[in-house]
Parts: sequence; structure tokens; C-alpha cells
Amino acid sequence: MTLEILTSELLIPLRHGFFTRRGGASSGIFAGLNCGPGSSDQTQAVRINRERVASAMGVAPEALVSLHQVHSADVVTLGNAFARRQNDSRPKGDAMVSAHPGMALGILTADCAPVLFADRNAGVIGAAHAGWKGALAGVLEATLDAMENLGARRARTAAVIGPCISQTAYEVGPAFMDSFLDADPGNTRFFCGGQGDRLHFDLPAYLLHRLRGAGVERAEWIRRCTYSDPGRFYSYRRSVHRKEADYGRLISVIRL
Repeated sequence: MTLEILTSELLIPLRHGFFTRRGGASSGIFAGLNCGPGSSDQTQAVRINRERVASAMGVAPEALVSLHQVHSADVVTLGNAFARRQNDSRPKGDAMVSAHPGMALGILTADCAPVLFADRNAGVIGAAHAGWKGALAGVLEATLDAMENLGARRARTAAVIGPCISQTAYEVGPAFMDSFLDADPGNTRFFCGGQGDRLHFDLPAYLLHRLRGAGVERAEWIRRCTYSDPGRFYSYRRSVHRKEADYGRLISVIRL
């Protein structure tokens, strides 16, 4: 099966892609294109999957960079020195920015949102892992700040939110909502009622709100829910509901 790669007109002509799970070498509960070295999948299968992604992006495997993601607002700026390193020592953080041609920035997700950024005029790209914790802590704004340090301007920057969990599948409790209301009472707009005291949180709408509030005029969600489409996407929450031992990680990539 060939790779399936979702793209956005906002990022064209830069090479980029939100890869689905189709076309990979993994099997069992990881069946497909599992690109997460932190999963319990076979190391060889993950390596093959990442090599296929690198090939599709037109870079060598060592030029496909990913992070040790920790649900933070920490951003790593990647330069030429990092491009020459092997990708087996991943720095901790949840976003990357670069102005180095030929480097592919890869974000791993399984319900959290991958967000790809580009200021084509400045030749600066970024990629962020935006779960609720990182988004609330400001990972999107921190990514834009780091891009501006490399010469980008947020008014020119496009940002695209990839496949992530949608509001209908994202059930949370009152304490979760309280964290958002403590930050801004207006955040109540991103919640709707569920059964009992449960609520449903709209992660992509919240991310779009943060992006637009940060001055990004061209932003969109690709409108794909990871939880509701098991044939195409991995989902942490779905794996918990199915009582599976682990879950695969999708990869989303952008390069200059």
C-alpha cells in the first residue's frame, strides 16, 4: 500500500504532509506507518516507516528530525549543525523552527494536533505538537516568536492544524474546563455539554483562536478526526477505550 499524505493549499509550494497510517511496515495494533520511536513497536519497523517518510519528503533519513515531546511550550531552533547529527538523540521540546534548507521537521501525534507553519518569503518553517497542555501553555505563540527570531513575520505566516481529535470525541471533566476558564473565562465557548458532568472540548477551534489571536491571518484545520477514523489515523484515546497495550504515532512533516 502506498503512503497517503494530506496537504494544505496554505503551505504550497513548500513540501509538506500530514501522513496517515497507510503504507507502513508495522503490524498488529501498530499496523501501518507508525513513526513513533517511543512506542513499543519493533524498532526495525519504525525505522523503515521513517525512511519511507523521509523519501517521500525528498530528504535523507537523518534529515527527518523529531523531538522528545513532553507537552510543553518549549521550542527548539534547528540549524546546520543539528542537520549533520544523527536523529537518535532527540532534544526535549514540543516545537521546532528552522531556516535551514533540506531539513524536514517532523511532529508525532495520536489525538494531539500537529501544526505546521511557514513564512515562504522569509524561508522560515515551524512545526508544533499542540495538545491541550502545550496549547494552554503557549506553544503556538512560542513557535511564532522563534520563527520571528529567524526573520519570519507572523502576518505573513501560514499555519495549518493537521488531523487531531474532534470535539465530538473529546470528552473531559469539570476540572479540565476549569483550567481553561482560569486562563480566560471566554474559553467557555470551546466546551459543550455531555452526559452528567462531562463536557466536550473543541481542540482545533481553540488552536485556531490562539493562532488568530497571535496575529496569524492564514490558518486552518484540515478537518480530520483521529479518533473517528481508525483506518487512517492512530488515536491514543481510542486505544484506551479498546484497552490496547499501546498505540502508533502519526507524523506530520514540513521542509524548505
